Amino acid sequence: MTPKLKEKLKQLPREPGVYFHKNREGEVIYVGKAAILRNRVRQYFQSPERKDAKTRALVAEIDDTDWIVVDTEMDALFLESEMIKRYMPKWNILLRDDKTVSYVRIDMKSEVPYVTMTRNPEDDGAEYFGPYYGKTAITRALRVLRRIFPYYDRPYTGRKTLNTDLGLTPGIEVGKMTPRDYKHDLRRMISYLKGNRKRLVRDIEKLMYEAAANGEYEKAAEYRNQFFGLKGLGTKIIFSDKEYLDISSDQALQELQAIVGVEKPLVRIEGYDISHQSGTNVVGSMVCFINGVADRTKYRRFKLRKQQNNDPESMSEVLTRRLRHLDDWGRPDLIVLDGSVGQLSAVRLACDEAGIPVIGRDKSGDHSKNARVRIVVPEGKEDYRMIELAPDSHIAKLIARIDEESHRFAIQYHTLLKRRDALK
Repeated sequence: MTPKLKEKLKQLPREPGVYFHKNREGEVIYVGKAAILRNRVRQYFQSPERKDAKTRALVAEIDDTDWIVVDTEMDALFLESEMIKRYMPKWNILLRDDKTVSYVRIDMKSEVPYVTMTRNPEDDGAEYFGPYYGKTAITRALRVLRRIFPYYDRPYTGRKTLNTDLGLTPGIEVGKMTPRDYKHDLRRMISYLKGNRKRLVRDIEKLMYEAAANGEYEKAAEYRNQFFGLKGLGTKIIFSDKEYLDISSDQALQELQAIVGVEKPLVRIEGYDISHQSGTNVVGSMVCFINGVADRTKYRRFKLRKQQNNDPESMSEVLTRRLRHLDDWGRPDLIVLDGSVGQLSAVRLACDEAGIPVIGRDKSGDHSKNARVRIVVPEGKEDYRMIELAPDSHIAKLIARIDEESHRFAIQYHTLLKRRDALK
């Protein structure tokens, strides 16, 4: 163990977080999560004879360790998944290639809705929340939420089941609740999925006191259970609520801020891409990263009004439509386009008028995972500056991650429309 690493191990905090093992070249070779960083990271360097061959080989390569502290163990789980997909460490064999995403599906138009998870959202009128990485985490999260807001997980049949006795269904089948009241509860759960946790807790607390003041003690008790259940969730689980997941000290974000030349930290970065097949089923994607972490509840997709084989014009339409929603969708601190000077020229004026910096990633036709990371930065009124990034640099990993995610989301929507047309 090097003196530098020994000193680092002494500084490890006792909070939950994500740690990064690096080799002598500074390359991130392993990313892990921990409920207590100090205990977990130090374990790697204790009792080597008890470690398996793989762990001993990993430890032999470790020259340095860094970490990011977060509020909860659940935050660490989501952050670990995000950072593995950014850095693709060679020792994270199982997780680095896991591209499965999950959506929570709720059909509120149904008389008695039910809640399920799916990998493939359809254009069927139901509401979809996501996409989320880490199916195990989302399954666990829904299990906890179901104890607060009981729901059906399959089409309603009117028959009593074991879940009825366990209190995991609203109990319409035994007269415990009406379909209307059930939908009210589901809307509260949807509000949580959308990230409105603080407001939801305040609203339920208000309803609890109002019901008690009106002598509706049974209803007040139900609100009380929901209120304290949600208060407890605040320290155990997150969906889209990133208020605690602040990793603004991320080195990649600081480097990118310096290149763009802005004083304000790049809290919200949005990535855009266009997908089509010879000018048909042309779609655009918008992905959102908050403090360097994908926030999938803020993703948007666009079906282009003008079907054409012209990416710069299509990108212009997408950005024009997006910039109309600065008040309700939120304001980006930086926009990253999949494209070069052509795409940037098509949107530069609109972004300048909105006061939002924009850059492009020029892959020069190379869409492989090993494509070099070269960014295009507007300079002056009409000029552009090309910057070739070191492939293993933090900023290159972040740009590639944003670009890959916007490309994946665009392809996914394009494929969905293509399949729908094939069924007509």
